[in-house]
Amino acid sequence: MPVTKQVVLTYEGLEKLENELEYLKTVKRKEIAEKIKQALAFGDLSENSEYDEAKNEQAQIESRIVQVEKMLKNAKVIDEDDVSTEIVTLGSKVKVYDKEFDEELEYIIVGSTEANPAEFKISDESPVGSALLGKKVGDIVEVEAPAGIVKFEILDISK
Repeated sequence: MPVTKQVVLTYEGLEKLENELEYLKTVKRKEIAEKIKQALAFGDLSENSEYDEAKNEQAQIESRIVQVEKMLKNAKVIDEDDVSTEIVTLGSKVKVYDKEFDEELEYIIVGSTEANPAEFKISDESPVGSALLGKKVGDIVEVEAPAGIVKFEILDISK
């Protein structure tokens, strides 16, 4: 039996997944069923691209439902009370100074499921996220990036 990877989530991430699952099961399933019903009304299924498209979409939705259910089943929620402000851990907000670009950035370290670079939520498995884990305020962190080595100084750690 394969070992399933534990999914680390914040309470916000857990809520997003639960909402997505509810939406997929209630709204999207009904929409797809209606599309299939309409496509069947067109008759001959051998040349019915609407039917094929609806069935493909149904398969994708069902696949995503199974995936989300699996993630929720194997979820470990980060309790904000357990997040340290002494060292960088999962759930930490980390303010860093990027020495090359002379700018301050703030990242939130999350599990890979919740990672969203546009929101500065970075995975603990990403190069920057994994380099920051376990570090303290004042530490200099070097991260190997495609453009070369990037240096960050940790300015603050919060919840």
